[in-house]
Amino acid sequence: MRKNYNNTRRRLYLPEYGRHIHEMVDHLMTIEDRQERNRQARAVIAVMGNLQPLLRDTADFTHKLWDHLFIMSDFQLDVDSPYPRPTREELQMTPRKLQYSQSRIPFKHYGKYVSKMLNALREEKQVEAQQTAIEHIARYMRSKSFEYNQEHPNNEVILKDIKLMTAGDIIINEDAINNLRNDYKQHLPARPQKGAARSAQKPNNNKPGQKMQHGNMKGRANAVARKKQ
Repeated sequence: MRKNYNNTRRRLYLPEYGRHIHEMVDHLMTIEDRQERNRQARAVIAVMGNLQPLLRDTADFTHKLWDHLFIMSDFQLDVDSPYPRPTREELQMTPRKLQYSQSRIPFKHYGKYVSKMLNALREEKQVEAQQTAIEHIARYMRSKSFEYNQEHPNNEVILKDIKLMTAGDIIINEDAINNLRNDYKQHLPARPQKGAARSAQKPNNNKPGQKMQHGNMKGRANAVARKKQ
């Protein structure tokens, strides 16, 4: 006896309907009489609807069933449908690629506005005002670098990052950048020391005056020991 395994059968385009519904659709394509083919197609649609009882209340439920009927026939079934016949191209259309609302940030720890401010300085004609703005931006970059790395920022790294973001189009007073002091810590909250939070959460079970009482008892014990000597 020859066994009929599923791997030797044709592909199920919609596995949720099962093998029997696909075989019904295959039988529809063998019917030559168009009127009879339409009648049995409607019967297959009714059976398909019984397999999806939870979707009966949807507005386009019947439309979906007819689309599924054509999909299971590999778009080869020729019947009179109350809805426009779907095409393979319509179902294989890929959605349009969404564009991100913002561009790539080269230095995320500085934020996206630092590079914008540096690029805006290219239009500044007064050299003194340009250098002053660069120094303020460098101080801000030092503070953001300290927040991100939690370590002392290096002025050489700040200067290098400014040159990368400006592509060398702005003249920078390197001495002023290298002489920036550690003023970035003034506006930052102090970091808690190790063990401070743990000691703050540790409950104090000693009663009022208990420590003093313990000290008095220790002093009395020492006095008794001296008398015995």
